[in-house]
Amino acid sequence: MGEEKAKRFRSGCGCGGIDVHCHVVPSRFPLPAGGASVRGWPSMIAAGDCHATVIIDEKPYRTVSDACWVAERRLEEMDRAGIELQALSPMPELFGYWIDANAANDLVRHVNDSIAALVTEGEGRFVGLGGLPMQDIDLAIAELHRIVGELGFLGIEIGSNINGVAIGDPCFHPFFAEVEKLGAAVFVHAVRPAGMDRLVGPAPLQQVLGYPTDVGLAAASVITGGLLQKFPKLRIAFSHGGGTFASLLPRLEQGYSAFPAVKDIMPEAPSAQARRLYVDSLVFDADTLRRLVSVFGEERVLLGTDYPFNFREKEPVARIDEAFADVGLRERLTFANARAFLALDEV
Repeated sequence: MGEEKAKRFRSGCGCGGIDVHCHVVPSRFPLPAGGASVRGWPSMIAAGDCHATVIIDEKPYRTVSDACWVAERRLEEMDRAGIELQALSPMPELFGYWIDANAANDLVRHVNDSIAALVTEGEGRFVGLGGLPMQDIDLAIAELHRIVGELGFLGIEIGSNINGVAIGDPCFHPFFAEVEKLGAAVFVHAVRPAGMDRLVGPAPLQQVLGYPTDVGLAAASVITGGLLQKFPKLRIAFSHGGGTFASLLPRLEQGYSAFPAVKDIMPEAPSAQARRLYVDSLVFDADTLRRLVSVFGEERVLLGTDYPFNFREKEPVARIDEAFADVGLRERLTFANARAFLALDEV
């Protein structure tokens, strides 16, 4: 990272928001290696002015605006919304966990390189959180080292589950050991959530209801799986306000007291462990945002929007201002906590 860019990261503007939850979709995707057909491999087709549709397995997945890949568009909207810095991460469907691991590695490398290009174009207004082929730990670790060491990314984005396996599962310990060693931030985003067969209604309910449920279970798995005891320096944040986890936590705390088998797997009370997690502010409600602060602590809630998708928080700073009167607390949620999560002052 250039010294001029690093200086801007360290200094900041002192008041603009830092958005830890915003996504990138490349303007194009290459064909799979060798031109072979790979189920789940994305492509793009134009969809009118400034829009394109992501196609997966010959079906439209999502129509997105060019703000997904055009730096100038993002910067204009960031200025309007009071955002100084965005942490760019892949649209979760681009993780590719469900496709062949080598093909997934090619896909995420392309997405990560697209993020790196945007970071360069943003001239200090963007940082990268890259995707990894988590279905193959060795490949994931190799790409982790590439994006941190070569591309200068500050962290990674991983799914709330890896093909149905909870992120707190011990099988991922070798991976998290490398993450901790590198000092990379981890942002956990919902992907292909459990329980979709229990939802009644149209497909967007996956984002509306399925995502927060899966994120809540992912956060719980980190607590019950002892991940924070194993890797105490790990900085890990959960999208969508940690999903359902704030509501699950009192039950987990009571279970810790009531069931010896539950207490045996947790050397520290769940409520204490929860205050070592980060969550974003994307809950669309001031009362719920205040609840997050009471559960996770004033230094653990981060501004997040889900930009540039339509289902996002469009006035994130105003939402924080509505929820809290204390200026110092508003500053922590708007930018100071994110500086710590991303380790911007160490860049």
